[in-house]
Amino acid sequence: MVQIKTPEQIAKMREAGLVVAAIHAATREAAVPGATTHDLDQVARKVIADHGAKSNFLGYGGFPATICTSVNEVVVHGIPDEKTVLKDGDIISIDAGAIVDGWHGDAAYTAFVGTGHAPELIELSRVTEESMWAGITAMKANNRLVDISRAIETYIRRQPRPATGKYGIIEDFGGHGIGTEMHMDPHLLNYVSRKRGKGIKLVPGVCLAIEPMVSLGTARTETLSDDWTVITTDGTWSSHWEHSIALTEQGPLVLTSPDCGKAKLAEYGITAAPDPLG
Repeated sequence: MVQIKTPEQIAKMREAGLVVAAIHAATREAAVPGATTHDLDQVARKVIADHGAKSNFLGYGGFPATICTSVNEVVVHGIPDEKTVLKDGDIISIDAGAIVDGWHGDAAYTAFVGTGHAPELIELSRVTEESMWAGITAMKANNRLVDISRAIETYIRRQPRPATGKYGIIEDFGGHGIGTEMHMDPHLLNYVSRKRGKGIKLVPGVCLAIEPMVSLGTARTETLSDDWTVITTDGTWSSHWEHSIALTEQGPLVLTSPDCGKAKLAEYGITAAPDPLG
């Protein structure tokens, strides 16, 4: 069953989303050469505590940290530790979440550590982020879930190929519903699968976490012996971007964006729903 939220419940999710946005801002500033991924986790813990929120990552299925820190070839679910020291030229995808009064927020971004990044890495992150926004623009009343998947895949496939030959749209992980739990129905693929059909009809009150993951090579992944860390099978580096979005009567509301997605959606000619918190 897909959970349909009331405007009041969406407002609570917006509160959680703003905590996630604050985590992103603080960890982005802290993701510098010499910092450990444990340092970033401590930064995230402080932000959550300062906002009086709770972590939805810590303890989830046994996960031992507050955020996921996925460096270079790690796609998702990288565990922060004191041994992983960020180096100049690394890229890191930071996935963070928060709970406010039982309502969840979840979002991820890819950051560049230091300077001197290869153009194909910069383009990889851009393509992944823009494909997420393409998916968000397809989150319209009476569209189907597959329309979001199609928008993401189409954007990626239309980009010039990287020097490595292709972009790999990760197949083993995708977006999801969000609300009173972090992961809820429906599961959202980042590509179109005929086996999955058209999916649910999108109506006001549906809330989704849209999160493409793209590599500079394969679409295939493997999970390391810690049962969490997911890497590309060919060692190519990857990018991960995510926002939580509510579909409202006034249109899409990007819950985890500081401006509700207003500026970015305007580039697509779409008016973001007003901030329920004013």
